[in-house]
Amino acid sequence: MAGLAVLAGLALPAVSSSPAWADPSPDAYVTNFGSGNVSVIDTTTNTDVATIPVGTGPQGVAITPNGRRAYVTNRTSNTVSVIDTTTNTDVATIPVGTGPIGIAITPNGRRAYVTNFGSGNVSVIDTTTNTVVATIPVGAGPIGIAITPNGRRAYVTNFGSGNVSVIDTTTNTVVATIPVGTNPHDVAITPNGRRAYIVANNGTNDVSVIDTATNAVVDTIPVSGFVTGGVAITPNGRRAYVAVGSSNDVQVIDTTTNTVVATVPVGAGPAAVAITPGNGKNHKPHKPEEPKKPGHH
Repeated sequence: MAGLAVLAGLALPAVSSSPAWADPSPDAYVTNFGSGNVSVIDTTTNTDVATIPVGTGPQGVAITPNGRRAYVTNRTSNTVSVIDTTTNTDVATIPVGTGPIGIAITPNGRRAYVTNFGSGNVSVIDTTTNTVVATIPVGAGPIGIAITPNGRRAYVTNFGSGNVSVIDTTTNTVVATIPVGTNPHDVAITPNGRRAYIVANNGTNDVSVIDTATNAVVDTIPVSGFVTGGVAITPNGRRAYVAVGSSNDVQVIDTTTNTVVATVPVGAGPAAVAITPGNGKNHKPHKPEEPKKPGHH
């Protein structure tokens, strides 16, 4: 499985208690599982500008919202490497559970949640101290993880258990366990966070749709092939893109009707999907709303 991430170019302003930081360049960080390092690509020039040694078997990667740190799961060394994105150096190594794979960072940037496939739990990292502050038992073989936009819940796909664990990020406890298809792999939450998120089940060739208010499966969408795990949702929440490895295509789900509305042939064995945050180059930008006059609502 390939590890991928794109670093947002805009950094949030530092709070007064933090040291002064330079804004990082708009870079992409790529984990190289077989090489034990991370490649840094300058997205302006599309050139490899740095190679950073990390642990063995680097797989997952997530960037803090302010863009200052990249957290990398090292699957075969059971650690997480912390990269300073201004210097592109490994500044900390954090021991976690066995076989860390997935990682997600809360919207406020204060916590990183790591799925440990081999130990069946999730490590919670305090990103200020870079220490593990909680370990949460979940199902067997946790892989994917996503956090709701309000930061209150983390959803974990348990590959070996055929279910999803819902973590309350305030108490760091599992508050619900949701049965889904066989071998759930990846998970993506809709931007509004209110209704559903999508779980790719690569053992039953389908996608489970979960209502985040009730934590119940409200729909199951068949796809024509073996789901290899990757799923991503458009910024407007209207489409979900699912990588289907056995048919070498990406299937597009309309999230209003929960039906497959398009099939896009791609290369062999598609695994991961990511969607740009704004309009593509061939799409017209949305016209901004006229500012309202003072006193009018």
